[in-house]
Amino acid sequence: MSLSVLLAASPSPEPVGSLGEAAEQAGNAAGWVEENWSTWLSTGLRILLIIAVAITLRYLIRRALTNLIDRMNRSAQAVEGTALGGLLVNAERRRQRSEAIGSVLRSVASFLIMGTAALMVLGAFKINLAPLLASAGVAGVSLGVGARNLVTDFLSGVFMILEDQYGVGDTVDAGVASGEVIEVGLRVTKLRGDNGEIWYVRNGEVKRIGNLSQGWSTAGVDVTVRPTEDLEQVRKAITAAADAMTKEEPWSERLWGPVEVLGLDAVLLDSMTVRVTAKTMPGKSIGVERELRWRIKQALDEAGIRMIGAIPHGVDGESAADPTAAMAAPSAYASATSPQSLATTPIPPPTNLNK
Repeated sequence: MSLSVLLAASPSPEPVGSLGEAAEQAGNAAGWVEENWSTWLSTGLRILLIIAVAITLRYLIRRALTNLIDRMNRSAQAVEGTALGGLLVNAERRRQRSEAIGSVLRSVASFLIMGTAALMVLGAFKINLAPLLASAGVAGVSLGVGARNLVTDFLSGVFMILEDQYGVGDTVDAGVASGEVIEVGLRVTKLRGDNGEIWYVRNGEVKRIGNLSQGWSTAGVDVTVRPTEDLEQVRKAITAAADAMTKEEPWSERLWGPVEVLGLDAVLLDSMTVRVTAKTMPGKSIGVERELRWRIKQALDEAGIRMIGAIPHGVDGESAADPTAAMAAPSAYASATSPQSLATTPIPPPTNLNK
């Protein structure tokens, strides 16, 4: 029997087994796909729906917040052109405050919406979220402890802006620094000092705030005169100067009430002090005090009332020379019995004891 006949009579079983296994695996895969394709499709559609809803909701909320901030800015600009617009509304202050609030709200909304969507997507994949949430909690606590100063500054800045404790253009005393507010941030507030320097104050370091630009200010002037002056004449001169000041610009707008003569603030042997106060526009008390001093001094000079330290009336030119200025001080050596004279007296020679 030839070799070809033997090979034809006994074919190898390996190709038959391989084809059978392949067919079986293909059938199993097709069955698995047929069993799970609906689950995959529902999961994919659920994920797409979650992402679409999250993106749409985030866009709508951010758009609504932006429109709200723009409306606040437009209302501030509308009042700015009025007579009291510069006093009642500071456009830059209102703009920065509204932008800061809008930025915080947009960030919080985006974080909440996208974070919730991410957790829902992971839940759609049948992932256990308990270990992930526990790890995120531990990481959040560690970050809060390590960056507590940054968190404190941020939260303090948020509450300062929301409560409108101060704004751009206000003159404040923050304890660590004082000056005019030129920028309000969520972490740092910029102040310009009296000498032009710029202070960067962290919001978390501010323990108390003294706002000198809210409500109204008080201008106080002390007028010191001789105790022999007539108080009624002093009052009349001060009142006349104050009345003239309240009728002139720009003092008529900066003064928010009549100038009051409160009375004697101090009485001494050689002087007496009259206290004068006035309610002024916020931040304008220093200028009002200077103008009041100027006008009161002129009024007192015209009324012949001399303030302490002024040149006496009726004396022109230089004051008379002191007649005792050219006299020398008495010397201790002028007296023969003074210790200094006795110390400089020559010692007499000794007498001869042999005589």
